Amino acid sequence: MNRPPRIAFRIAAAAAGFCLAACASRQPSAPTVTPRPVAGIREEGIASWYGGNDGFEGKPTASGEIYDGNQMTAAHRTLPLGTVVDVENLENGKTLRVRINDRGPFVKGRIIDLSRTAARELGVIGPGTANVRLTIIAPAAGRPTGRAQPGATSSRSLIAGSLA
Repeated sequence: MNRPPRIAFRIAAAAAGFCLAACASRQPSAPTVTPRPVAGIREEGIASWYGGNDGFEGKPTASGEIYDGNQMTAAHRTLPLGTVVDVENLENGKTLRVRINDRGPFVKGRIIDLSRTAARELGVIGPGTANVRLTIIAPAAGRPTGRAQPGATSSRSLIAGSLA
């Protein structure tokens, strides 16, 4: 029996299969699009606060800014960093404006973590949490939205070779 040609045939068939698979067309997956928040959109839920003696003061936030509990800032899980929102305490009617510069809260059921000063002005410091309504005032300026820009091109390449 002559086995070497059979092995060579299998190797050639496998190489041809790989080449055909690499050349097969496939629909590219749609890019992930994070919609830019629209002014006026509202969200209701529970607010909490951070920046007391919990070690956050002076540490970098998700935006890269250094956390300063004296600033009117907040953390939100999904709003783009830089988004400006009004926060209304539904329990006492107080409202103030904050800028999202961090991620959180990471406690189930909570929708926003306020800086120490924002929490004090809203009356959240004592009870620790409050029912609030968020209203988007201004989406983050100059932040990427995940949408393709007009005229943008995709850079993909295919390297094919042959075993001779």
